[in-house]
Amino acid sequence: MVASVTTATTHATQGATHGPVRTPARRTIDWRIRFAALSLVWGFSFLLIKVGTDGYAPFQVTFGRLLFGTAVLAAAMAAKRQRLPRGVRTWAHLTVAALLLNALPFSLFAYAELTIPSTLAGICNATSPLWGMALSMVALSEDRPTRVRVAGLGLGFLGVLTVLGAWQGFTGVDPRGTALALLASLSYPIGWIYVRRTLAGSGDSHLSLTGAQLLLATLQLAVVTPLFTSMPSSFPVVPLLAVAALGALGTGLAVLIQYGLVAEVGPTTAQMVTYFIPVIATAAGVAVLGESLTWSTPVGAVIVLAGAALTQVRPKS
Repeated sequence: MVASVTTATTHATQGATHGPVRTPARRTIDWRIRFAALSLVWGFSFLLIKVGTDGYAPFQVTFGRLLFGTAVLAAAMAAKRQRLPRGVRTWAHLTVAALLLNALPFSLFAYAELTIPSTLAGICNATSPLWGMALSMVALSEDRPTRVRVAGLGLGFLGVLTVLGAWQGFTGVDPRGTALALLASLSYPIGWIYVRRTLAGSGDSHLSLTGAQLLLATLQLAVVTPLFTSMPSSFPVVPLLAVAALGALGTGLAVLIQYGLVAEVGPTTAQMVTYFIPVIATAAGVAVLGESLTWSTPVGAVIVLAGAALTQVRPKS
């Protein structure tokens, strides 16, 4: 979110890569196993958001998520003896990135899942590549569209309409919650483009930039949360554990796994995890939470993913 979703922080730091990425000399766990683990963690993040909002306000869920995620990255930075970035300009850009890639979309997804099922939120998250394609046509002059990519864009949004049951007048779909989830997905590519324009070429490491970004997002929520929510009168255990898992696993550990995958197999292969997230999110929502599933949801999800895949096809040089 998830991350991403949910995947936002990792994409952001990919834009700040400086120089070639070296493949680690030794891995104790095969990258395919870590890829599968990352897919599961991010896929289950939407279920964890849903469970967390059963006991806490959306801003509280997001704050807890960021707090636990930042703690994991802080421990990783300490273990690798890495420092936070330096320079006022870098921190200023990271503040914006933290808002667009973490604080805002995480909060929007939490509010969206008050009224929509986690399955729909996971599918909405898969529209990020579609939004990214549409925005890059305007914002990135070097990212020229092709017929295949434009066709993918149209196909993807046709899939969205299928998921929402447009031919039935969107009956049974909460428009507010769906709009919030789609806005969260839109926030990610806006953040990626911003980072690509402002932090590309930074000499700081992925881990350092990501740790600082999550720290700033946590501080942003620490300011916002008390203004819009009150202190919980009780602390339900299951929602609290869900928030802790969402932050420590779905945000902190997931970023570290993705960071390692990018370094080992490259960003293109690592980003393929995006296409597994809605499948796992849907399966988790139906199997664990008992959410209903009509034929249009999986069919539309397949169309969305097919369109998203086409938007990533690059012309041969």
